[in-house]
Amino acid sequence: MAGYDYDLFVIGAGSGGVRAARMAAGMGVRVAIAEQHHLGGTCVNVGCIPKKLFVHASHFGADIEDARGYGWRAGTPAFDWQTLISNKDREIARLNGVYARLLRESGAEIIPSRAVVTGPHGIRIDGRDLSTERILVATGGWPSVPDLAGREHVITSNEAFHLDALPRRLLIVGGGYIAVEFAGIFQGLGVATTLVYRGGLFLRGFDQDLRSALAAHMRSAGVELRFNAEVAAVRPAGDAFEVELGTGARLVTDRVMYATGRAPNVEGLGLAEAGVALAWNGAVVVDDDYRSSVPSIYAIGDVTHRLNLTPVAIAEGMAFVRRTYGGQDACVDYDFIPTAVFSQPAIGTVGMTEEAAREHYGEIDIYRSEFTPLKHTLTGRAEKTLMKLVVVRDTDRVVGAHMLGPEAGEIIQGLAIAIRAGATKRMFDSTIGIHPTAAEEFVTMRTPV
Repeated sequence: MAGYDYDLFVIGAGSGGVRAARMAAGMGVRVAIAEQHHLGGTCVNVGCIPKKLFVHASHFGADIEDARGYGWRAGTPAFDWQTLISNKDREIARLNGVYARLLRESGAEIIPSRAVVTGPHGIRIDGRDLSTERILVATGGWPSVPDLAGREHVITSNEAFHLDALPRRLLIVGGGYIAVEFAGIFQGLGVATTLVYRGGLFLRGFDQDLRSALAAHMRSAGVELRFNAEVAAVRPAGDAFEVELGTGARLVTDRVMYATGRAPNVEGLGLAEAGVALAWNGAVVVDDDYRSSVPSIYAIGDVTHRLNLTPVAIAEGMAFVRRTYGGQDACVDYDFIPTAVFSQPAIGTVGMTEEAAREHYGEIDIYRSEFTPLKHTLTGRAEKTLMKLVVVRDTDRVVGAHMLGPEAGEIIQGLAIAIRAGATKRMFDSTIGIHPTAAEEFVTMRTPV
């Protein structure tokens, strides 16, 4: 509207905010987007992209070792941390530039500074007061470290991407996907890695069979897993750190990394002062239109703390623009959203776990297969692939597919389409497999377990 400086002001240039800003600007909406850090948000700078690059890096040591089973001979491999960091930084800088170019080409104005909400239509940035018809909050999340003695000595995933040197020993605290992924990364890079988790088994909410199998694989790979353990304090010990557990046990390590969750990034944004309702954890409470308790203020992505995945934030940003500026009845379907954990081996999953399906449907059938990947029949590596289908007995519908093994995310992505479309087990059985592949096992499991 002409009475405002902007039609839409987006706070946060992560994946969701950038997509919303670009789409809206492309429709002729006057858009500004503010970002105090780097364009691309968590995913591009300290999340999905650099983490996946680190996962690739951590595989090469094992790949070189496995090559001997196929007749390849090479000298002792050597890893250089600084080369990885510098190459990673160069790629991230390239992506930052891509985001900037896409925003500029769409017509959105980029403001590289911190924005604070001053009211339903007000923004303060760099000492200036601006007005906007609508505000979209897309500030994502931020690593959360509990209040413990010595918390100033720990790092989070943010800092893990910028360490000056690769530690010899690392202790990771947490049981979510970030903790599990970094444990595999650093162990694969040759770091003596310990993972401490207060629960009995990590990756709560994932299928039990996959969780148990992954724990066994990680232990056999050399990661020390300490479950049912909590950290009481972290203290300097010369050039290292001493970690005291709640049991009184003490561990010495070169670095302590906390991966105990991420909190909605709302501190200092002025949302509560503007009347925006926040949940107990600071998440912006929104309705199905992504509208907060203040009608002109919206929020998408991790700052709403619902389903914290980059593709979900992007989908929400698109739905917001289509509904608000395109007149479309667009919404995001949150059922059967696939996801992956880039652990080692990786997890791919879509739909219900066995436990959730049993509780929801009652009578279900479980199809499960565990086998040695063809590659490792010559390498001798003791690594198994696990695949699992969850089927509703009355309807024969497949409501869950789970995999632990190489390329699990790539394989589950395709299955997610079938499961969202309502595929039955009979359809799976009638599909011809691609041989020889691991994926064909999903269409050859005939007998429920």
